[in-house]
Amino acid sequence: MLIHPWDAPQSDGEWQQWLATHDFGQLAVNGLPDEAPYVQPTHFVYDAERGRYGEVLTHLARPNPLWKAVEADPHVLLSVVDDYAYIPGPWQAPTDTPPEHGVPTSFYAAVQLRCTAHVVDDPAEKADLLNRQVGHFQPEGGSAAAGVGEAPYGRMLSGIRGLRLEVTEIRAKFKYGSHKPEDVQDRTAAGLAGRGAPHDAAAHTHHLRRRT
Repeated sequence: MLIHPWDAPQSDGEWQQWLATHDFGQLAVNGLPDEAPYVQPTHFVYDAERGRYGEVLTHLARPNPLWKAVEADPHVLLSVVDDYAYIPGPWQAPTDTPPEHGVPTSFYAAVQLRCTAHVVDDPAEKADLLNRQVGHFQPEGGSAAAGVGEAPYGRMLSGIRGLRLEVTEIRAKFKYGSHKPEDVQDRTAAGLAGRGAPHDAAAHTHHLRRRT
């Protein structure tokens, strides 16, 4: 992922706060020989307090074809992208340029976590991993805890494998046009505020927040 200086996080806190509210991404795993990479959409829990760069917890069904690739090469990447918006060319045209000559672009936030994968097969460890995930996504409770040999989920533990992803590097990008001239930023902000597409409000917030 190319990260220009003006798109880089303004601090570690910027990407940490963003990632704390974005817990669904795509896990990319190097493919086996002569195969394409595997890409698995997944919910996950990011624990910033574990290790130097944090730890990610997730689990997948045991029949998932991804497992052989993880065991062959545990170096994986978790990619999280959101708050994206298409920016029409006329919004980006400098004042002394015809609107139709403006260059369209995309705004988005992205965090990529390079990780070393550790497969979790111990039933008690899997139960703990599941309970941590449910506690994150369902803090209000309402579901029984997973326990080895305990109903209702104990018998299901054999059908999944857990993943602890030890984060070794983090790359983050907030591409919101903060290097553009002030008049272009004003026009873009107005366009996002007025258009009302699904992700425009979030993109508008980032665009204003990162203005220089």
